[in-house]
Amino acid sequence: MASVVLGTRAGKAATSRTRIPRFVWALPPVALLGLVFLYPLALVVQQSVQPDTGGTSLAPYSDVFASEAFREALGTTVWLAVGATVGCLVLGFALALVIAFVPFPGGKAVAKFIDVFLSFPSFLITLALLFIYGTKGMANGIWTDATGAADGPFQFLTTPWGVLLAEITYFTPFVMRPLLAAFSQLDTAQLEVASSLGARPLRVVRQVILPEALPALAAGGSLVLVMCLNEFGIVLFTGAKGVTTLPMLVYSKAILESDYPAACVVAVVNIAISVGLYGIYRVVSRRVGA
Repeated sequence: MASVVLGTRAGKAATSRTRIPRFVWALPPVALLGLVFLYPLALVVQQSVQPDTGGTSLAPYSDVFASEAFREALGTTVWLAVGATVGCLVLGFALALVIAFVPFPGGKAVAKFIDVFLSFPSFLITLALLFIYGTKGMANGIWTDATGAADGPFQFLTTPWGVLLAEITYFTPFVMRPLLAAFSQLDTAQLEVASSLGARPLRVVRQVILPEALPALAAGGSLVLVMCLNEFGIVLFTGAKGVTTLPMLVYSKAILESDYPAACVVAVVNIAISVGLYGIYRVVSRRVGA
């Protein structure tokens, strides 16, 4: 019996001596992350301070910040992102209310379709809008066939408003998904009590449903804002030539002008804004309990 006990203790001691520290298991994924993401990012930052004339200098930053194209792209990026976020919040909240609280045939199927919609690439939605509202799209085709006019009336898709419409169409489900999850956990007894006390539907929404939806709205809105700031495919596929955002400016500087230091400067600015907003998103999510 004593030998068995001694053998067990010896086995545990040997196991404790050969146990690998936990931080060792984190080294491979951290190394892979550094190789795949952090190293290319470091190269972008390095290139942004290396002008074509050679050496290390902040001249590319001063040149880019002084250019009118950068200021216009920054302003366009911000107002499109903010406008799309506000539109997504309003439309997403309204649609989520209907799906969650207004019974209609196929409601569950629509809710499930939203999950599928989240996997669609952004350019696919833009192409769908082009087929409908493009210069040669269905809406203009019906108009020209009916009136004999040379052009149709729907020419907004290649304007900033067309980009805004496409972004709202694509990103609204990213607001609806957390809202539907929040509504599914809402105690329906509160709604029944409010209705029995004579509260009108708008008052029920404002005083009962909206406070419960604020965490989901904050989380969804913050996420949409970050994604809109970095959206490239929608702006490119709408063909809005007068709309230049920061991602489009990176593309223009790098591919069309071969000005890699300037492209890297714009990319660094875009990354800094995105990381800053993501930090705000995390803080807001923790405070509102999302």
